[in-house]
Amino acid sequence: MLDLKTMKTALEALGEERKIPKEKVIDAIEQAFAAAYKKDYGKKGQIVRAQMDVETGKLDFYQVKIVVDDSVVRIVNQEAEDGDYDENDTRVRYYDEHHIFINDAQMIKSGAALEDEIIFPLEEHTEFSRIAAQTAKQVIMQKIREAEQEVILAEFGAKEGDIITGTVDKIERGMVSIAIGRAFAIMTPEEQIPGEYHRRGERIRGYLYKVEQGPRGISIRISRTHPKFIEALFAMECPEIANGTVEIRAIAREAGQRTKIAVVSHDTSIDPVGACVGQKGVRVTTVMNELHGEKIDIIPWDEDPALFVANSLAPARVFDILIDDEGHTAEVDVPEDQLSLAIGRGGQNVRLAAKLTGWKIDIKGSEAQFTSTEEIMEDTFEEISEEEQGYDTNELNSLEEVETTQPLDDSETLKVNVSVDEEE
Repeated sequence: MLDLKTMKTALEALGEERKIPKEKVIDAIEQAFAAAYKKDYGKKGQIVRAQMDVETGKLDFYQVKIVVDDSVVRIVNQEAEDGDYDENDTRVRYYDEHHIFINDAQMIKSGAALEDEIIFPLEEHTEFSRIAAQTAKQVIMQKIREAEQEVILAEFGAKEGDIITGTVDKIERGMVSIAIGRAFAIMTPEEQIPGEYHRRGERIRGYLYKVEQGPRGISIRISRTHPKFIEALFAMECPEIANGTVEIRAIAREAGQRTKIAVVSHDTSIDPVGACVGQKGVRVTTVMNELHGEKIDIIPWDEDPALFVANSLAPARVFDILIDDEGHTAEVDVPEDQLSLAIGRGGQNVRLAAKLTGWKIDIKGSEAQFTSTEEIMEDTFEEISEEEQGYDTNELNSLEEVETTQPLDDSETLKVNVSVDEEE
């Protein structure tokens, strides 16, 4: 019999520390004793099971036989085994300690069918050899490890798609191992923001995008470059996104440099861009600080592809846009002074806009109306009548001569600049 006090203490400790259910631990103990019994007292092909009474600590051992017939097993004659073996015969070999024919099984248990189990009690033994004890220990450790992995898989599988916080455990060959409670997550170099450097013991947040059971155990992967990481961060900062009032329809990101997000509001009284920016920009600033200064452009999403493409090129202003639905392309005209802003450094702005909208975007510069000071002055002179000013043609010519010979003073120059801003 087992030491019940020690066993109950071990069950409570495993339940509190590793969150393993008591039933799983008891099952591991039963399988361990069954393995030890078979090691010392079992026969070839025998199936041994153990049943433990938690209240008394008593162990009962049983032998299990599988119900079969001639269509499932083949009986091999030991003397002519090699000569009579047919390679095309897929039936398993019959073992007396492992199988029982259906006719015999029905005499023991009425209604027995194929693949049923017939249980026979075994002689009780409480003394085991050192090798059997070592086998039992290995079985217990393996079963507890499997039970713990099942608990971890269920726990973090439910958190897939969320942001988790952990501590950097070690960094090896660019791979960052992060301790997250009782488990460890991996962040590969591709999932790390370029330019970020992590230290052991550092607190870090990431997007949990994959939890799977592999041959080497549970694999938990987190990312800081995933587009959904941006969405999850905004959901933490913006209650309107968390409750679904404001929706992030599209995200285009080049991690560590710039991100564009398109937002839409399902409530006409709520401005989606303002909800994401926050009062004095506090919400978007918090997200940018988490990303170590990555720039974020927030634009309104629109059903009209022309407006959506025009918005996506912000902060550049669009002069005209032509949509080709068949080719799924957008030809955009921008003022000359906005051309470099629309394209962005290294084409980043237009590249992110194309990724955000899903449209191929071609940009060309055009001269917008009243783009120069000379055009504004010419238009102004045309609108002013000669009678109101009291000038005749000769006087106007003399005025032009004065303008070419006498430069404007500072006050007059300032007025021209203001007029340019107003016309633009």
